[in-house]
Amino acid sequence: MNDSMLIYKSESYKVIGACMEVHNQLGPGFLEVVYKDALEVEFTNLMIPFTREKEYTVKYKETILPHRFCADFVVYEHIILEIKAASTLNEKHQAQALNYLSVSNEKLAIIVNFGEMVLNFQRLVK
Repeated sequence: MNDSMLIYKSESYKVIGACMEVHNQLGPGFLEVVYKDALEVEFTNLMIPFTREKEYTVKYKETILPHRFCADFVVYEHIILEIKAASTLNEKHQAQALNYLSVSNEKLAIIVNFGEMVLNFQRLVK
């Protein structure tokens, strides 16, 4: 996929830019919650619309299950943003984001890992 075909290209770049600013200011080593708090400040300053800790229900056949999924952020009302502070991103992080895409019916999830020396992120499209 070339750059011009990216879904939510402009919004994604703004979100990743905000994440880069937080990483530049804080660096690696903090817990996820610290990065989430800092991102909340950065999103507010940049006037990026967001919902933090958005809850989604899971439906099995015709039954709503008692367990809920809670996405770290939903930005611009349609991008799932998952925050990590791990040594590296792995398949479990990807599976979690794909589950959020499934239950939310959104098309794009971005996983951002603040735990590395260089900010690492992945875009997942459903």
